[in-house]
Amino acid sequence: MHRSQTTRRPPSLTLAAAVALAAAAMSAAAQPAAAARPANPCLDATARAQLLCPDLVMRKPFGLQLDPLVNPGRLVLRAGNSIDSVGLGPAELHGVRSGRYLMRARQRIYRRGGGRIGIDTRARLFFKLVPGQSRYWKFLHAARFDLFRVDSSGRIGTRVRRGPKVSYCLRDLSHTGRRRPRSPARRVYPACNTRSGTRRVTLGTSVGWSDVYPPTYPEQWIDVTGLRGCFSYRHTADPLNGIYESNELNNSASVTVRLPYRDGRQRCPSPPEPAPPATVPQTGGGTTPGY
Repeated sequence: MHRSQTTRRPPSLTLAAAVALAAAAMSAAAQPAAAARPANPCLDATARAQLLCPDLVMRKPFGLQLDPLVNPGRLVLRAGNSIDSVGLGPAELHGVRSGRYLMRARQRIYRRGGGRIGIDTRARLFFKLVPGQSRYWKFLHAARFDLFRVDSSGRIGTRVRRGPKVSYCLRDLSHTGRRRPRSPARRVYPACNTRSGTRRVTLGTSVGWSDVYPPTYPEQWIDVTGLRGCFSYRHTADPLNGIYESNELNNSASVTVRLPYRDGRQRCPSPPEPAPPATVPQTGGGTTPGY
């Protein structure tokens, strides 16, 4: 025999609850869906053939030196770096004011036959105060400093520290690639913009030019207090992919150091040949202030 089953009805909604649910549904429907970030045309062979795509390369950290004076009781390891523009066209961002210290930026990529296209890569510009100097409009998340542990076989392990430096002006500071095709003889993107009232700013680095920061510049360091052993000191250009490039796999460079740091031979195992990453990061920018 089968026992009869009694179906239980859910309790009816009160009028207030029903109205609240309806209002919530209408509000959700009224919210526009977040627009997906467009694909990188410089990674598409057909589109790339029509464009002068940029390519940023981070040189290896240089001039490493300890500094015990940044924070009392802490020890930091300073390093200089250079972001080199080696593509067929400049790396250029055009920002429009969106807040007191922020601008929304669009990347400009020039066409081979003239003209240009604009792409919303979610890049942001930040009006950054540099201690002892002034405020500058800089590309937020233009770079990242990381310290990774290195094991006895030379393999890179977990990240143990991250430096505070994230923002760069993007400028034509040093003409490091004079012989590159389309490299201008004179600066196109000069010194950093310091105008607080400006509504628009264009930042960039021309082909064959580099944006260079010495190790003594503010926040060119990673805190290494208490660390011992071998580590990979890595600098990465454009880690959040705010600038679309023809090659997204050459943005990082590193040196291996032994801590506590001493100048000279580091006595660390050589790393094995790195395998190419499986995917290219396509994440958007952020709004965390930094240099």
